[in-house]
Amino acid sequence: MSLLNRTPRERMVDPQGRAYFLWDSDVTLERFVELLQHPELETRAYALGKLLRQAKPDDVFTFVSPAEIREHWPRIEPYLGRTRAFWRWVLDTWKEQGVA
Repeated sequence: MSLLNRTPRERMVDPQGRAYFLWDSDVTLERFVELLQHPELETRAYALGKLLRQAKPDDVFTFVSPAEIREHWPRIEPYLGRTRAFWRWVLDTWKEQGVA
């Protein structure tokens, strides 16, 4: 059983297919998911940073795992702005508790 309260995908997007956290970009959720797996690491890091910065924390884990965030952390961190401390706290706390 998951304790996360994720937004269902059908409620996450507008009629044009943009997710609520992509309010400042003309990018569909489908295209954004592709960017999260982009082979260019800096492009992927920017997309991950945008996701962590603008989506509800529970919704982040619809798209990426804590392990993926940790793997790319040095590249993601510069894109987090004011959310950097929060995500550092989440990852540190989960690491202490042995969560993935």
